[in-house]
Amino acid sequence: MANTDGEPLSNRERRELEELRHRVGAQESDARPRVARHHPFRSAGSALLILFAALLSLLSVVAVWANSIVRDTDRYVATVGPLASDPDVQKAVTNRVTDVVLAKIDVNALVKQLQDTVTEKGVPPKAAQLVGNLEAPITSGLKQLVSGTVERVVTSSAFKTVWVEGNRKVHATVDKALTGEGGGAVKLKNDEVAIDVAPIVAQVKQRLVDSGLAVAAKIPDVHTDFVVVQSKDIGKIKTYMRILEIMGGWLPVVALLVAAAGVYTAFNRRHALIGVALAVFAAMLLLGITLTVFRDVYLDHLPPGASPAAAGAVYDALIRFLRAAVRALGAVALITAVGAFLSGPARPAVLVREGCVRSIGALRGVAVSSGLRLGAVGRFVHRFKRWIGITIVVVAAIVLFTWTYPTTMVVVWTTVIVLAGFAIREFLDADSAPPPPDSRAPAPTP
Repeated sequence: MANTDGEPLSNRERRELEELRHRVGAQESDARPRVARHHPFRSAGSALLILFAALLSLLSVVAVWANSIVRDTDRYVATVGPLASDPDVQKAVTNRVTDVVLAKIDVNALVKQLQDTVTEKGVPPKAAQLVGNLEAPITSGLKQLVSGTVERVVTSSAFKTVWVEGNRKVHATVDKALTGEGGGAVKLKNDEVAIDVAPIVAQVKQRLVDSGLAVAAKIPDVHTDFVVVQSKDIGKIKTYMRILEIMGGWLPVVALLVAAAGVYTAFNRRHALIGVALAVFAAMLLLGITLTVFRDVYLDHLPPGASPAAAGAVYDALIRFLRAAVRALGAVALITAVGAFLSGPARPAVLVREGCVRSIGALRGVAVSSGLRLGAVGRFVHRFKRWIGITIVVVAAIVLFTWTYPTTMVVVWTTVIVLAGFAIREFLDADSAPPPPDSRAPAPTP
């Protein structure tokens, strides 16, 4: 291509000419009479698909979480493991085990044994009678001794090991617990999900014997439960959890397909993509609020005697990864909406794009002036620029979709890498680079 003087056009002149042609074509198309493109049924169908996709995205997050709790042992242990160090849970376990141990120790027998010993030693009858009135102090001291011993066991590293390893071993029964089938260390009965803490009782028994309380040796093997989740609606909850656990594998795919159908059906697909992203973000916001409200409702309906602090700690631990998933998907949706908006013709979007292009162009100009030659790489990037951009976005989407448990930081770093990829693509675009100084100089006169 050459100008009116027969000289070849520079890269900058060719780019400006192409931009001028594009503007003229746009003006000609605007001058033509337009035919109404919108169809009410098509627009309504797209809107319904978008709303349905948002609902499915909400269910998908819960389903994946439920599926991970049941199927992934490491995920389950990572969920309940931190509870061994939670002060509220430790206090609840201490109180439970202390009550069980004290119930197995006959204080009256201890007092009688003490009286018999005093009598054998020849103590006066009045003094022996006073020993019989020590039942209350002995009970109080015994309770302090047992409680202190239990607390030392529960707060020790040995208990953390027993807690984690025990939960890892019994994870195979969680599925049965959620469906109400079978027994094992994790049981579902009387509207409770409970863990047998008999090993803790055994350790406390041995420590009491070692401390000199010989009567503790007579404590039988006690199988007592520490209630993890307790609710009168646990029967309904386990049914819902089972359904979500079954759907966890394919529900996200269905949600993605429905969202894609909603975008494809719309007349303005970019607007539809923004609508899908904002609808999913709203769904995640709603789910986050619901989890917070349900926590208060759950704690308000605990049965008498239950520890609200421990129940709250357990609830927070169980939904910790669910909250993380909600934040991650909400971040993906919000970033997608912003990206779709910035790719459109709105003036703020155009200003942002032009600012980025000019900044990268200035950096590229400095590099070219310093001797950088893009060469074949620049020509390749210019030729396949659009496909390179599509590839970057698709790869990022695949990474996020196939990541086992993406967090908000994973989403943020993926976004940063995508933006860096687009910046590198723009920098390497040879057609956007100013030509070398010698190519714009006039040809020497023969």
